[in-house]
Amino acid sequence: MSRSRTALVAFLAPLLLPLPAAAHPHVFIDTGVEIVFDAEGRLAALQVVWVYDEFYTMLALDDYGMDPEFTGSVTEAERAELAAIYSNWDAGFDGDLRVLLGEAELALSGPMRAMADVQDGRLVIAHARAVLDPPRLGGEELVVRVYDPSYFTAYTIAVAPVIRGRDDCSAELWGPDWEAANARLLAALDELAGRGMDSWEIEQDFPAVGADFAEEVRLRCAEPS
Repeated sequence: MSRSRTALVAFLAPLLLPLPAAAHPHVFIDTGVEIVFDAEGRLAALQVVWVYDEFYTMLALDDYGMDPEFTGSVTEAERAELAAIYSNWDAGFDGDLRVLLGEAELALSGPMRAMADVQDGRLVIAHARAVLDPPRLGGEELVVRVYDPSYFTAYTIAVAPVIRGRDDCSAELWGPDWEAANARLLAALDELAGRGMDSWEIEQDFPAVGADFAEEVRLRCAEPS
């Protein structure tokens, strides 16, 4: 994903200079999460869908030389190319997805079975993440958190999570404490401004506040009988 993000930063840079540093985030993604259990009832994988905002979609397609007439559609070959681009992650990028079981963060594979399309003028990316050591849930709370630590991208879990493979689990969506998150962000920005940093410098060294704005799925399954 680095190529598209780099292009977007370059495009936005002149626009950002006169704006207040609190003009984060820059990319908006509606997200869907499907939680998949295997035949033994273990947490096996998560299916993730990202639906990008229209402005980002326009910039990304232009960067890749796709849909030059702005028809809002891409060819089959372009869909395959987009799937390849958006599943070729930089080293260290975790897909802005964290899965917690108690205090432990579960290890996930990289993106698998990626698919891409453009629907209603919005780029849609879908992929799967395997759980590398699948646990069997029974009473513990599983938390699936979706956020970009840098808060360059804002994720909204736009649909109710889907549970596949077990019928004894339930999930709820939880949002951030927006007032507290915004207060922490403004305090961090005030601190940077107090050091004499201008808007562009703050943009380059933006506080890692993404977790404060994270949305999450909280899931519980029945205790084993």
